Amino acid sequence: MMNQGETRQDSHEKRLAIISLSSIPLIMTLGNSMLIPILPVMETELDISKLQSSYIITVYSIVAIFFIPLAGFLSDRFGRKKVIIPSLIITGAGGLVAGWASYSMSDPFIWILIGRILQGIGASGASPIVLPLVGDIFRDDKEASATLGIIETSNTVGKVLSPILGAALAAVVWFLPFFSIPVFCVVSVLLVGFLVKNKNNNEEHTNFHEYCQLAKDAFKEHGKWLCSVFFIGAILMFILFGFLFYLSSILEEKYDYKGIWKGLLLAVPLLALSIASFITGRKIEDNLVKMKWITFIGIILTGCSVAVIPFMDHPVYLLTIFLICGTGIGMGLPCLDALITESMKKNVRGVITSIYSAMRFIGVAAGPPVIALMMEENIIWMVSLLTIFALGAGFLAYRGIKPESN
Repeated sequence: MMNQGETRQDSHEKRLAIISLSSIPLIMTLGNSMLIPILPVMETELDISKLQSSYIITVYSIVAIFFIPLAGFLSDRFGRKKVIIPSLIITGAGGLVAGWASYSMSDPFIWILIGRILQGIGASGASPIVLPLVGDIFRDDKEASATLGIIETSNTVGKVLSPILGAALAAVVWFLPFFSIPVFCVVSVLLVGFLVKNKNNNEEHTNFHEYCQLAKDAFKEHGKWLCSVFFIGAILMFILFGFLFYLSSILEEKYDYKGIWKGLLLAVPLLALSIASFITGRKIEDNLVKMKWITFIGIILTGCSVAVIPFMDHPVYLLTIFLICGTGIGMGLPCLDALITESMKKNVRGVITSIYSAMRFIGVAAGPPVIALMMEENIIWMVSLLTIFALGAGFLAYRGIKPESN
């Protein structure tokens, strides 16, 4: 009876941990993606160009790229929660800086960028650390895979809510989205602080030199398929955010969908991505071969969808294509998360998942500006680029990922 009671208590604690950890990628996604639909409003209010407005998104991702590996090391060295909670606080502080500058200054653009830099630093130590923490808490591979699917679903739910929430908050006052971030961060800090139990995963206190050697050994043993997973993750996020930027621009400029209506339209295909992530996470269990082939099929689905963009000029058609694209991406992302988390040793898991997260941020940062430049030319160039990237990702999944050797 005692063992059954302890098992029930442990199961309850794990459920609470899942809820708490799921709040982190949700908040980090909201903190970035909900600004994309309201960039035109910011251009008007701040009297800035489209290139300047893109900096508001780009600086967040670029800063995160450089700080993510450091956060991975610190989480392996000192503990996941000791990195995640301060990072959430920094993220909230960045939102306060950007919001207060927008409210009180006549020319707040530079301070908005400073606030976004702080948010990027915070994001680097929050969302990427969730993946290794899941591996620490859930020792059973099936449980870990299912939880990673939920975490990825939370990430994509953030993408679904982002255009709607961003448009709704900006309709009240254009800088209100900045002030919403500290509120979300406070909630997440409380959840993680009280509901996620500390795991003593740092008993050995590896120093930096030993840590680098462990990472080097991991790449020596798994380098080929790890690099494939890294590049696939970057490509999928490049396609997702590039397509999202394209669709957002076309809906407003060509079809005159604005504000909350545009947010709702963008949310529909992103919902498909969220559902696909959730179902995939539940189905893959601990089967590494299944992860490889689901990833490959998802990439092919994504590539086929972007290849047919020019065939019809209608908003419903574009939304349908994006729905298929989102489904394919949603199939791939949980598999990539699980492949890394379940294949890496605990003492190097943080740095490997952090490099993977940094690669995904590269895709996020590069997608919108590259697609913006391509949209100035013939659309065939944009479609060709996205299709070639998808084909490259498919090749990497087929040839590069070899679960039997992991």
